Amino acid sequence: MITRVVKMTFKSGNSPAFKEVFNSSKTFIRSFKGCLHLSLLESQTEPDVFFTYSKWQDEAALNQYRDSLLFKNTWAKTKILFAKPAEAWTCLEEELS
Repeated sequence: MITRVVKMTFKSGNSPAFKEVFNSSKTFIRSFKGCLHLSLLESQTEPDVFFTYSKWQDEAALNQYRDSLLFKNTWAKTKILFAKPAEAWTCLEEELS
């Protein structure tokens, strides 16, 4: 399983438009094959900074989503709202003993 965290910084005033895009897409993303979890986090100190936090079966599942029409359409509507490019991290989960 992998975790994907994407930090997005929006131009001032664009956060409501992003929330609309996210809310209209979240059910489809959550039901995408290999998606185990999706949530949206909002910065407590920076009003135009959001993070998506998602869990995927494996990197292949994430890549299938990233190659999908769903992702391409959602990302096209999202990235035009950015103040700066998104930052993304893909992390492996390990059990700590």
